Amino acid sequence: MRNPNIDSLLTKLLGQAKTDALFATLNMPSIFDEWETGVVTRAEIAQAMNMALFEGLLERSPNGRAYTAEAVEKGGSVYFDHGALRTVRWPHNGALPPGEAAFTRILRPLGFRLNGRYPLDKLGMTGRAYAHEDAPDEIAQFFVSELHPERFSKEFQQAVTNVIGSSRDPLSPAAVALLWEVEREGWLPLDAAHDLLPAIVGAFARQHDVPSELDYETLLLESAEMAWIATEGNAFNHATDRVADVFALSDEEKAKGRPMKPEVERSRSGRVFQTAYRADIVEREFRTRDGGIVKRNVPGSFYEFITRRRTFDQAQRRWVTDLRFDAGNAQGIFKMTANASR
Repeated sequence: MRNPNIDSLLTKLLGQAKTDALFATLNMPSIFDEWETGVVTRAEIAQAMNMALFEGLLERSPNGRAYTAEAVEKGGSVYFDHGALRTVRWPHNGALPPGEAAFTRILRPLGFRLNGRYPLDKLGMTGRAYAHEDAPDEIAQFFVSELHPERFSKEFQQAVTNVIGSSRDPLSPAAVALLWEVEREGWLPLDAAHDLLPAIVGAFARQHDVPSELDYETLLLESAEMAWIATEGNAFNHATDRVADVFALSDEEKAKGRPMKPEVERSRSGRVFQTAYRADIVEREFRTRDGGIVKRNVPGSFYEFITRRRTFDQAQRRWVTDLRFDAGNAQGIFKMTANASR
C-alpha cells in the first residue's frame, strides 16, 4: 500500500498519472511503511520532493526517460541514489543566497545532513553530499556543488555577475516559516505540507533572467559548468539510478546505441563506480547585443548510474553500503555536460 501522505502531496502537485508513474518507477524506502494520515513527517516531505524532482529530470532528459520506461516495462524499477545540482558561491547573486546556502536552508529542515566534502579543483568547484538522517541508505542523497568565480579571470567574474545578479529568491516568507516549523517539530499538517512542496520543488530551477549570448560565450571559454548554470540555473544536473553492476549496464547501453560515457569512473576506495549518458541537448534563449532574442542548442541535464559496494563496519558490526562519493569520479561525470558544450 502506498504511503497516503506522500501520495496526497504528489497527486496535488503533479496529478494522478505522473504520481502513479513515480510510484511504479522508484524504490520506496521502508521507513514509509508506517504513517499517520495527515501528519506529514520531514522524511515524507523530503521523499515527495525527491520524487517530484526526479520527474522533472525525466521531463528534460529523453535518454533518462527512455531508460526508465524500459526498466519498468521489464518489471524493474529505479533505485534513486542521488540527485545533483550546481550553485555559484558569489556575493553578486541578486536576492538568492549565494552557493549552497540557497539549498541547505531547504535540506537541513527536511532532515538532510552533511555527508562529505569533495574538492573539485580542476573545475574550480567544491562539492558536498547531503544524506537523510532518517533513512540514509534509501532516501536519495543530494550532491550540491559550488562554483568559485574568484578562481577565474576578471572578465569571467563580470560575466558571472551579469548573469546571476538578477536572481530572485523562490522562497516566500511563508515558505521559510514552514521550513522553520518542520525543522523544529519534525512534521507538518498535511495542508501546510501541500503549501510547502511546490515552493521547495520550484527552488530547483533557474532563478535569473535570460543570459546574454556574449556573457555565455565568455563563461564557456573558461568553465563549461558555469556556462551550464547560465542556461539551466539550479535545476537537477543529473539523477542517478543505483544498479547492481554498472559495468554490465554500461556495455548493454552502449550495445543499444545509447550515448554512454566511454569509461566507468572508479573511486579510490574501490567501492563506488559511476557512469552516465552524455547530456541531452536542449534549446535555450539568449539576449543579443541589439536586445533581440536568439535560440541555441546547449547541453541540458543527464542520467547517471552508480554501483555502491558494501563494506563491513567494524564499529557497528554489520555490513553497510558505502554512501560516500569521490572527487575524481565527480569531475569525470561532470564532463558529460562539458563535452556537449564545446
